[in-house]
Amino acid sequence: MLRTHAQTAGVSLTAQQPLNNIARVAIQALAAVLGGTNSLHTDAYDEALALPTEESATIALRTQQIIAYETGVTHTIDPLAGSYYVEWLTDEMERQAMEIIEEIRRMGGMVRAIEEGYFLRELAEASYRYQQEVERKERIIVGVNAFTDEIPLKVPIQLVDPEVERVQAERLARVRRERDPKRVEEALKGLRRAAVEGQNTMPHFVECALAYCTLGEMMDVLREVYGTYQEPAYV
Repeated sequence: MLRTHAQTAGVSLTAQQPLNNIARVAIQALAAVLGGTNSLHTDAYDEALALPTEESATIALRTQQIIAYETGVTHTIDPLAGSYYVEWLTDEMERQAMEIIEEIRRMGGMVRAIEEGYFLRELAEASYRYQQEVERKERIIVGVNAFTDEIPLKVPIQLVDPEVERVQAERLARVRRERDPKRVEEALKGLRRAAVEGQNTMPHFVECALAYCTLGEMMDVLREVYGTYQEPAYV
């Protein structure tokens, strides 16, 4: 009745001692499996440095496979059923979540909360508290504020060849030269009209794609109609 997808926490990955991230990802992935996730994405250990290399992406995949085939956690539906501590954590998470939901309701709903900068404020304050805990060593991050190495470990990172950008730019220019400009104009007009009138825009996005409109051109239409959202500032 409820299918869930989980992804390991990219925010927990560190650029310092990046190989430690393999252990972090494995623990987080195991937690997701124990929690009953239906699908799972495991981050690569070098994502705090660059796009994953083929090797690091393979290690992330092997992490899932080791959990699936070597640990035995998939042999039962709920391995942690009956655990007092896990049940307490679940209840506590629900309690705190309901407090947040009620606060949003008192503010007048999601839209009002966004307009008043509630989510931006909560995220900024949580990030600040977290960083303060790290700097005061109230929260230990291995390799960052404890157990550090004087000589940093270097790992291979993926560098994008500038030639790729040049080739892609040439392909885009060729598409723009060869496409039918009248069909492009009509498709974008249809998208604009649907957006203005509050109609279903999906058929018009499809027509734009078939006419070889670029993503930027389509988004420009929506920005023209709806404007650009700006996060409200707060004190």
